[in-house]
Amino acid sequence: MNPTKLRLNEILSSRIMILDGAMGTMIQTYGLGEEEYRGTQFVDHPSPLKGNNDLLSITQPQIIAEIHSKFLEAGADIIETNTFNANSVSMEDYNMADQVRAINLAAARIAREQADQWSANTPDKHRFVAGSLGPTNKTASLSPDVNNPGFRAITFPELVALYKEQAHALIDGGVDLLLVETVFDTLNCKAALFAIMELQEELGTELPIMVSGTITDASGRTLSGQTVEAFWNSVNHANLFSIGLNCALGAEQMRPYVQELSEIADCYVSAYPNAGLPNEMGGYDESPEFMAGVLEEFASAGLVNIAGGCCGTTPDHIAVIAEALSKHAPRKMNLEQIPV
Repeated sequence: MNPTKLRLNEILSSRIMILDGAMGTMIQTYGLGEEEYRGTQFVDHPSPLKGNNDLLSITQPQIIAEIHSKFLEAGADIIETNTFNANSVSMEDYNMADQVRAINLAAARIAREQADQWSANTPDKHRFVAGSLGPTNKTASLSPDVNNPGFRAITFPELVALYKEQAHALIDGGVDLLLVETVFDTLNCKAALFAIMELQEELGTELPIMVSGTITDASGRTLSGQTVEAFWNSVNHANLFSIGLNCALGAEQMRPYVQELSEIADCYVSAYPNAGLPNEMGGYDESPEFMAGVLEEFASAGLVNIAGGCCGTTPDHIAVIAEALSKHAPRKMNLEQIPV
């Protein structure tokens, strides 16, 4: 078995592991402008770059390192690389598809350095890095043109190629796990899983794979129309390390769907909700104490193995969540369910 998997299984046998919070929320607190996004490396780039948060791993690495450090100090066991949109199709919005590998390498190395530093400082608490692969800004299952339902803005092979490029750079940068997250279209996710499995076979690696979907509304379905059970059945061929839900809903609204996953999944279960639903200004209002209280109920009911926060969650949220969940045992796994 992969040594990382062995270590993770050992930890998860005794406690719930904590994932970090929202990178984008933290970046916003720095009030960065166009000049900061460009840095010294992209002063003459022809397109606006403000808002390209993934690029900050190259142009403002000290900020990304500081954010990782704050989440680690708050109690995160696993930090995510700043690569949610670091794929060629999303980077086309900034005319930066040629920077995908460099961005992913830089982000993975920053996170690796911070995790290793905190692991060294707290030998009894090893820290891990998850390479974040977001959903891209295109969907393989749905047409963006209501007048042409058969049209697709991207194909499955194109998705496989872009995910393979991203995952390769993340692995080269030293991540411990790969996290396919905020899945709204399972076909996109399946392309990512295909790419990862093919790549790992080529490289002779065996990194644990985490998948996290997003339920878009009270219907309990993903954007591409799948229920939680259908989503699980569509991806469980990939020998997943964990399956879970994140984003879209606050913790309270996510509860029944996490429970459903907990009952059917034969791997670890994760949950990292938003700090509530967005308010009128696009912000998130749930306090660290309120969110921790809801997630603590998840834990007391035996629903989760890994928990953290998504949009709107800060180190303050993660610190209170980590403290609350430390009182509870992780979701029970039998020997047949433990990922190998």
